[in-house]
Amino acid sequence: MRFDRRAESAGPAAGAVPGRPVGVAADRPAADAEPHRAADAVPDHPAGAPGGGRRSAQPDEYPLQAPDPRVAAEPVGQHSAGDAAAVCVACRAGRVDDDGYCENCGHAQPRERDHMEQECGPLAAVSDRGLRHHRNEDAFGVGTTALPDGSPASVAIVCDGVSSATRPDEASAAASRAASESLLAALPRGTHPQQAMHDAIIAASDAVNALADAPDPAAREQDPHQNAPACTIVGAVVTQGLLVVGWVGDSRAYWVPVDRSAPAARLTEDDSWAAQMVAAGLMGEAEAYADHRAHAITGWLGADAYELEPHTASFKPDRPGVVVVCTDGLWNYAESADDMVEVVPADAAVRPLHGARVLVGHALDGGGHDNVTVALVPFPAVPQGAGSA
Repeated sequence: MRFDRRAESAGPAAGAVPGRPVGVAADRPAADAEPHRAADAVPDHPAGAPGGGRRSAQPDEYPLQAPDPRVAAEPVGQHSAGDAAAVCVACRAGRVDDDGYCENCGHAQPRERDHMEQECGPLAAVSDRGLRHHRNEDAFGVGTTALPDGSPASVAIVCDGVSSATRPDEASAAASRAASESLLAALPRGTHPQQAMHDAIIAASDAVNALADAPDPAAREQDPHQNAPACTIVGAVVTQGLLVVGWVGDSRAYWVPVDRSAPAARLTEDDSWAAQMVAAGLMGEAEAYADHRAHAITGWLGADAYELEPHTASFKPDRPGVVVVCTDGLWNYAESADDMVEVVPADAAVRPLHGARVLVGHALDGGGHDNVTVALVPFPAVPQGAGSA
């Protein structure tokens, strides 16, 4: 498979991961190749969290804190206050009170963000709280628009709140909303998709930074030294001839061709401790990602970010395919491009909502240790009005 790279930087990207496809690179300046200090890394998961989800936990290792979202009924938030039909999703018998708890068994009911799905013409996204977290700290934004020549463009943004920061769910929501709105406004004006992606990440960063200026008073009183709201971001813009990705952090984008005899590719490079170790030649990839420090991220959006480095890269695939835009809640269970090919349904390009549901289910069946979010974007862009078969 030929990828015609159109990245802003000249030559190979600093810190390229061995074995990655040629042409997948960040648009950072060459002088910026110095790695961040380990002390500046922010752990994306609390210490002691399951390491990367590479093996399924035994059922009794991590007792569930809330009902399995795969069998959850309609979120309680969609019922009116006086709706007597609001029945507990856990015991299926008790009435749900106004605070969202079952009066029979006491289970908290699913919140609106516990499981989210959206189909937008030819692309779709699904987000789920997972099986071990008490809330969903991921968020996404998807949309379609038209370029000045009338040709279609698809946009997908996925964000993952940094668990060690305060209000990570608000950070991811603000970032995904700001980035997607920025892209959908810029592309019809004729802004080049790669520049539009760069600007969208800046807009997302500004939105997250603004949260630090308006802190939650109760949380600040409880812990005045807490980290500012923070999240990672990854996005894709797909037109009829161009694929652009942008990211900060360790959320990823993958290329999966419709013709599975052609190679798949990972399109992004993690801002993480593990990626730095591999890039520096200090560890092999398997060893680095097995380390307990692997998921300490070295790049993120937030007021206390070490330095904002929006990475962007563009490609011209020579065949149809689908772009998988996801958080580590998915790629922990399908890390390499070859692994991802194995779990992406063959008809994902024409049934993106079904495909996204299958991928979320794969993560939940693997243990669901983290929130999981995935957007599927067919390439080339499909004219507006087309949807899942």
